Parts: sequence; C-alpha cells; structure tokens
Amino acid sequence: MNTTMTGSVFQTILQILAGGAGVYGILVAAIFLGQRTMMYPAGGSLGTPAEAGLADARELTIETEDALRLVSWYLEPAPGRPVVVYFHGNAGTLADRAFKARLFADAGYGVLLAEYRGYGGNPGKPTEEGLYADARANLAWLAAAGQGAENTVIYGESLGTGVAVQAALELARAGTPAAGLVLEAPFSSMAEAAQVHYPWLPAARLTRDRYDSQAKIAEVNAPLLIVHGSDDRVVPQAQGRRLFDRAVEAKRAEWIAGGGHANLYDFDAGRMVLSFLDSTVSP
Repeated sequence: MNTTMTGSVFQTILQILAGGAGVYGILVAAIFLGQRTMMYPAGGSLGTPAEAGLADARELTIETEDALRLVSWYLEPAPGRPVVVYFHGNAGTLADRAFKARLFADAGYGVLLAEYRGYGGNPGKPTEEGLYADARANLAWLAAAGQGAENTVIYGESLGTGVAVQAALELARAGTPAAGLVLEAPFSSMAEAAQVHYPWLPAARLTRDRYDSQAKIAEVNAPLLIVHGSDDRVVPQAQGRRLFDRAVEAKRAEWIAGGGHANLYDFDAGRMVLSFLDSTVSP
C-alpha cells in the first residue's frame, strides 16, 4: 500500500477520533453545567389549597435559615394524631400531591405539604443543601406549633426521599427520632440514579447534588416503610431494595408488582401507607 495513502488514512482516523472526543467533552460539560436545571424543573404555580381540593388546609409562610420565605400547606390532625410531613418529587409542586394529603387527612392524620425553594413560586434556587434547609424550616415550624418529632412522620417521594432521609437522620442524631419514615420510589443515591440514565457518561462522578441516602439510612432509627414498583424505569427497584437492606429494624417494604415510578397509588400504595401508619405510629 502507498505509504502516503496509509498516512493520510491514519491522519483522518485521528481527526475523527479527536472530533468525537471533542463532542463528547462538550456534551459532558453541558450536562455537568445544566444538571440542576434537569434535576429541578421546578413546576408551576401552586394556586390555592381549595383549588387543589384541600379547602381545609392553611397556607403557611415558613422562613428558612438563609432567610427565604416559603409557602407550604398544612392540614391539622385530629386530636392526638400524628402529622405526615410530605417532601415531593422533582416534577410538579405540592399541589399535585393534594390527593395523597386528602387521603391521610380523611383518616385523621395531619399533613404538612412542604414546598421547596424555587418551586411553586417560592424564591430561591434548589440545591441539595437548600432543600435540606427547607426541610429543617418546615420541621421547626411544626415543632413550634407543638408537634414534636415523636408525633411526626416524614414522607419522601422520589427526589423527596433524599430530603426525607436527611431530615430523619438529623432528628436521629439530635436524639429525637421521628415517629416514622415513609419512602416512595427511593433511590440509593442520586449519583447512582443518574448513572442509570446516562450509562455512557461518568454520571455518578459528575453529580453535584448527591443525596446519598444509602450512606445515611443505617443511622436512622425511625420505623421505616419503603414502597417501590417492580416496573420503575426512573429509579429501579433494585435501588430501593439496596436501601432497605442497609436500614435497621423496624422496617417494612411493599414491593409492588407492576408498579412504575409515579403511579404507585394506582396500585393501592395509599392503603399500604395508611396500614403502616395505623399499626406503627397511631396512638
């Protein structure tokens, strides 16, 4: 073969590889820089509790440690009943979870639907540490209203499971464990969840907001319920099982056959959660 031609082909291959590496690098950089926009789409406006079917809910203004004033919604419990503090997933707002709040409230439980910074018209930009601060502010408001941790159930859904585990961990470390912890479709960590969706990228290493629940769950000493669907394509059930295996007793799981990521209440998850609450935290 002509050596000049061989050299030309080799040079072309190198140029193609270099170009491909350049495109890959640009893509990695774009995803790294834009990951919070993807992670926190922030939903729309809240509207009013009545518009969401919660006419008996109060709209609260809760101030965080970094001086943000956030809106949350609160339904009072029946006398002596616990309050469920609900941290929702990354899509939509607390108003989209009103049907769950209605279910718990109709059973006599109080519900604090906690809204995050940057969501539902709230000020601020969502970050992992920011959402942890939002959770602390909501729990502090509840404690000031006379509802202590011993009468508080922390509930997290999807992204909110990372917030819920951190909140439960902080209460455990303070010596005031929550009455219960409910995790709906939980990830083991956000880094591992990201790697599932971007297997061709070093996504786990690039993830800034890591929500490393699997590193924390063994310290949480509140009774635990995990509900997770077998057909979850957003957070594979294997991650929920890994979290469950690392948790301490008392713990309970509902592995829902056929359930996806956002439709578990279509598979009777609401009844499962109420059963857990009635048997574990109700007086």
